[in-house]
Amino acid sequence: MAIGTKDLNVESLDGMDNARLLEALKSSKEELFNLRFQAATGQLDNASRLKSVKRDIARIYTILRERELGIRGDVAAEAQTEKNEEAAK
Repeated sequence: MAIGTKDLNVESLDGMDNARLLEALKSSKEELFNLRFQAATGQLDNASRLKSVKRDIARIYTILRERELGIRGDVAAEAQTEKNEEAAK
């Protein structure tokens, strides 16, 4: 999955569990660090990449927070609930 592209939209992030979101967050932060380093040394080719990676990080944080507050359902919890309902039938 490419970070900072349309592949990392809200729908695809919503389908990930918290562990995968945290992995994506870690890789996005690493990429942002590298981009900032390139910008400081004058080697950055695409300055808009900084903006897109920052937005991806914000999207991930938003989904994690919404799950924490119960606004958005957790994928793993929903899957477990569905299994329990099927087993009860």
